[in-house]
Amino acid sequence: MGFTATARSVDGGLRHEVDVNGRHTIITDEPTDIGGTDLGPAPHELLPAALASCISTMMMLYALRKEWDLGDLRVDVDYDYEADPKRFDVEIHMPEGLTEDQITRLERVANTCPVRRALEGNFEFNEELVFGGKALSSDG
Repeated sequence: MGFTATARSVDGGLRHEVDVNGRHTIITDEPTDIGGTDLGPAPHELLPAALASCISTMMMLYALRKEWDLGDLRVDVDYDYEADPKRFDVEIHMPEGLTEDQITRLERVANTCPVRRALEGNFEFNEELVFGGKALSSDG
């Protein structure tokens, strides 16, 4: 099982329409100071957005099942892409009044976020150049 995303340049510029699994379209762009139109987040800005929304979603799914009211749960993610190693600082803002057991469970659930688990793991990249429907052979 996998997920797919296909990015296509809009009008030959830096703005892209990204089709996600054939069901959704996301617009990415670059700031105007580097030639974009700033009509969407830059691609690298989607990384902390994906992590924040994944953590929040996992926690809300769990809380809804348990019938816990998390009110206006908020997850802030700061991505320091210049750090070595790269770093995510995550702040989870929960309502007051939760028990220690609820907090412990929610923290555990937050750590199971698939985006987080993927970022903690190893990746393998298989790339292929395709011209006119024909793949370029890796051996020339």
